Amino acid sequence: MARVHQWDGFAAIEGDMRAMVADPRWAQLSGPAKAQAVAARTVVTPDGGRWLFGAHARWYRQDPADGRWHLSPPPADQNLRAAAHVVQHTAMLVPSLVPDGPDFAFEGGSTQGFVGPDVPRDITERVRAILGSRRLPSPEDFPIKGAPFTSIFAGDVPSTVAAVWGTLMWCAYAPAFDGNEVLLSMFGEFLGRALPGDEWVRWLRPVGLGDLVALYAERIRADRPKAGLRLAALMANTADAILDDDRFRPRAEALVAMLEPALRRPDLDHAAARQGDPAVRRAWLDRCPPHLARAVVPETAPGEHFAHSVYDLIEALGYLSRRRSDPRAVAVALLAADVAALAPKAAPRLYPWLDPELRHLLHATLTDRGHPLRRFWPVDGDLPPALHPPDRGTAATLLGTAYATGLAWCRLCEVAVPPHGFVTASATVSRLTHQRDDRYPLTTLESS
Repeated sequence: MARVHQWDGFAAIEGDMRAMVADPRWAQLSGPAKAQAVAARTVVTPDGGRWLFGAHARWYRQDPADGRWHLSPPPADQNLRAAAHVVQHTAMLVPSLVPDGPDFAFEGGSTQGFVGPDVPRDITERVRAILGSRRLPSPEDFPIKGAPFTSIFAGDVPSTVAAVWGTLMWCAYAPAFDGNEVLLSMFGEFLGRALPGDEWVRWLRPVGLGDLVALYAERIRADRPKAGLRLAALMANTADAILDDDRFRPRAEALVAMLEPALRRPDLDHAAARQGDPAVRRAWLDRCPPHLARAVVPETAPGEHFAHSVYDLIEALGYLSRRRSDPRAVAVALLAADVAALAPKAAPRLYPWLDPELRHLLHATLTDRGHPLRRFWPVDGDLPPALHPPDRGTAATLLGTAYATGLAWCRLCEVAVPPHGFVTASATVSRLTHQRDDRYPLTTLESS
């Protein structure tokens, strides 16, 4: 007997929207016509939730209190999805919700951390070749003058090294690395202090685009344009070298696209550099292609970046739906565990970026010590059994998304990142260390 497939309103509308945006005629429609087409495919669930599949090929849920739409993965419960129906949303949608076309072409890459699967050896060797391609120049010719690099490298290290390091950290989705990762150990001789973390995990800070700009623009203002061009070339070459690792690829593609025009026309950023680093940063972001816009959201919209990170975390917990747990609720529980441990007073700054259900759950979990979602909080540095990922790849994805979410909310709330990781990400490490993938001999990351 043939199996009867259950109707899934969310899957049906997502498929319909993807086909519609992929149609060449989509680009020819006016903005209002596109908005009307999206609004005509509003999904309503029995609990009253209203959902749209819109910009960035992601789902949004409406807040009934003010009508705003929030990035929010749809429910995993199959019965709820089967009971969903489609209606025409009558209010005009804001343009930011409407797919423009290129945003649907964005390939998000991998959300895994760098604990578990190593960086492939061929990539590591490419970066090693770039780092040692020429004799290191003099620090006087390539000075490091500002944070964060002055707190990472010894005083006699030239900014060429910082350019390679900064590119790796900017491109990484979640810069939590195996303490034995050779991609880091090759920098050991240049470090001024031990990297944060321990022998198992190095919890590294992301580098901002402005930090890369500062290395480059300073040389232009110092009337050393060839040195600035060399730094830009090092960044572009490093980004190109790591493209084959999906944990780097989206941002690496964006960085190459932003730098290539300046490499073809060396004086392109000179006028902006004389105006200051922010002008150069704006020029770089303006050169980011539309289909890679989401890769630079951390730079352009910290609140939206936090919402995307929570979205990724919920998707990483998708394995829980088979265990009859709601990935949406559990993601909020883990977010609450991290916020409670580090900066509970920061929670109100996160609420505006969550849909009404998740906002309520976060507040309730933080304020009610007996809340049932607290059973998902890590205990004694390990995840509770109900949360144990089914395999190594899933564990690496949970670690990556948990760390990325922690970095995102810390940036949004201006909270210092903890040197030993966030509660959830740290607990996930225990699911990976017994299967450690050490392809290279251990090299200390502490300076001599």
